[in-house]
Formats: sequence, structure tokens, C-alpha cells
Amino acid sequence: MAAAIDLPRLLRIGGGASQEIGQVLERLGLSRPLIVTDAFLVDTGRLEPITDSLEKAGIAARVFSETVPDPTVASIEAGVEFLKAGDHDCVVAFGGGSPIDSAKAIAVVSAFGGRVADYKTPHLQNEPGLPIIAIPTTAGTGSEATRFTIITDEATDEKMLCPGVGYLPVAALVDFELTLTKPRRLTADTAIDSLTHAIEAYVSRRANPFSDQMALAAMRAIAPNLRLVYRDGSHREGREALMLGATLAGIAFSNSSVALVHGMSRPIGAHFHVPHGLSNAMLLPAVTEFSAPSALRRYADCARVMGVAKGEEGDQSSVARLLAELAQINRDLEVPTPQAYGIDESKWNSVLPVMAEQALASGSPGNNPRVPSVGEIIGMYRQVWSAGAMR
Repeated sequence: MAAAIDLPRLLRIGGGASQEIGQVLERLGLSRPLIVTDAFLVDTGRLEPITDSLEKAGIAARVFSETVPDPTVASIEAGVEFLKAGDHDCVVAFGGGSPIDSAKAIAVVSAFGGRVADYKTPHLQNEPGLPIIAIPTTAGTGSEATRFTIITDEATDEKMLCPGVGYLPVAALVDFELTLTKPRRLTADTAIDSLTHAIEAYVSRRANPFSDQMALAAMRAIAPNLRLVYRDGSHREGREALMLGATLAGIAFSNSSVALVHGMSRPIGAHFHVPHGLSNAMLLPAVTEFSAPSALRRYADCARVMGVAKGEEGDQSSVARLLAELAQINRDLEVPTPQAYGIDESKWNSVLPVMAEQALASGSPGNNPRVPSVGEIIGMYRQVWSAGAMR
């Protein structure tokens, strides 16, 4: 069966790419954007170069800056109402994963109506709403190149996966210079998030030759630069590599899938408000250990392309090196365990069955090389509670 590949129509990649927003809108025949961002980017003046660039192109924009981390149904509904109060022909997303995911949901729900919950999996939103142009400010989610958005239902503490080509941006402006001021914790969490995307896309049951090449290229870009940029956030070459790796990984998993790490990560974020990249990092070593026996060659390929195993080394030995490397990355980048993060142990234990059920219901674990039972997911949640980086 042929693989179906979906990509943004336009990609601008490199230092200063974000300043080309006016040219990109003109090329797309768009002129009335709503910018979706967050209050921090507005208050710190980081949005001004974007609005200045638009003004120079003769384009006036309204700004919705009330997005929240882990976007909620309420925040999306507020954005939809704000959009409807204006006259817009597109949505420009400026920020990390939360503003971009918010922009995607706002663009679709404003066009088709209904409740946000109507759009969660298994629903596929392949019909687009307003065109989406994404300008990421973090090197992590890859959301600028994916056909998914994730919205939290605050009434049920469920992170709803909303899939479909309708969420795929028509254009992405990938400017690594926007990441030069990112703090160390965010740098670490988003970089491991990107690495997780690449690994899961490569080992997924839905992998294909195209997604494989994107995933391997992402790992090559990310693995040598994780620690480098964590130590020196001003390292331009490292920042550029991580930004490119994040986009490549986003393309990879958007055209393959994520798997068990993401399925288990979303409930942690919904119940305990742990940032998405950080919850992925907490889980990656344990989930890889669980999954590797069912895709030994594929995980061994990851070890080799990341430079932790030699080409002639056997698969079993290579995977052992990969597991050691993932644990060491968490130590070097000071990834806390759920316990060290400050989560209450009794609450953690009490919601494990619910989190396990929500993880399976998301569909992502079904793409994993080894599909777990509810009991096995609960066992992994217990394993990561106090294991790993903070031992």
C-alpha cells in the first residue's frame, strides 16, 4: 500500500525566516490574519518583529494572546469568539506548541462549529478551516508541520487528540533565532520531546520509507546537540540543528504516528499539569525498555544513527547502549521524576487506572511495537515514579 504523505505547502527554514511572514501571506493570497500567541511573547516584545514585518507589507493584524499552556476547551472557545468578532482570512500561530495547537483548533472550530470534543479521535478532520501559518518559537513539538492538535477537556482532565489534515499548516516559518533566548529547562524538555517524536515515528507500526528518512535525519540533528545547547544556549549551530530536527521529527510522526510514550504522557499532563515535553522525557527510557524486544532492529538503528552504537555492533548490544543513553540524557539534562517534580504520591497512585485507560483510549499505544495492557501501563507509571534521573 502506498504511504499518504502530507506536508505544509510552504516551508521557510533558517535564521530570519519569521521576518518573511508578509511575503508568505502575499504569496498565499491572504491579507487579514489573526495572530494567535501567548501573553508572555506579547509582554516581552517578542511579537513586535512579526507585527512590524506585517505592517511593512501593508497588512493589519489582530492579536489573540489569551492562549494557555496545555490549551483548554475554554481557551479555544474564547479564541473562536475573538476571531468571529473580526474579519479574518487566516490564522498565524506564533509561539510554542500551545499557541500553535490553539491556533489549529481555533481555525477549525470557527469554521465548522460544534464543541471541541466533537473533533477528538476517532473523528478525522480532513476538511480545512481557515488557513494556518505557523511560526514556532521552540524547537520541540514540530506542530508547525503536523496534522494534529491536542486540547485538554478541563471538566474531565482528558487531553483530547484531534487528528486530521485540516490541522496541517499551509505554511511554516522555521526560524532558529527565535529559540536563542529559551531557558535551559524549556530547551531540555523540548529537545527530548523532538527526540521522542523521531524515535516513535521510526518504530511505529505505521512507519513508512518517507517517515523513516525524516525520523533518522531528525535523530542525526538532535542527538549530538542536546547536551551542547543545554550547556550553552547561545550556540547558534546547535540551536539551528535542534530547530531543524524538531521540524523533521514533526514531519516524521505526522506521516507515521507517535506511540506509547505519547499515549502515556498526555494523561500526566492533563492530571498533573506537567509540560508535555517533560512528561515525555520522564517516560522515554522506561517505555523504550518495554517496547524494544518487539522491534529490536529498529531501536538498534536509532542507537546507530544517534552515534551511541557502531554500525557493525549487534542489535542487542546496540539497544542496550540506547537504553543507557536515554537514561544518561535524562540525568545530564536534569529531568525530574514525577516524585521529584512534586506530584503527590497518593494522588498519583489513585489515578493510575484512569490514566492507563485514557492512554489506551488515545489510540497512540496501538501504534507501538509492543501494545501494552492496562496493567502493563500501570506498571510503567509505577516504574517511572521515582526512577531515573533523580535516583
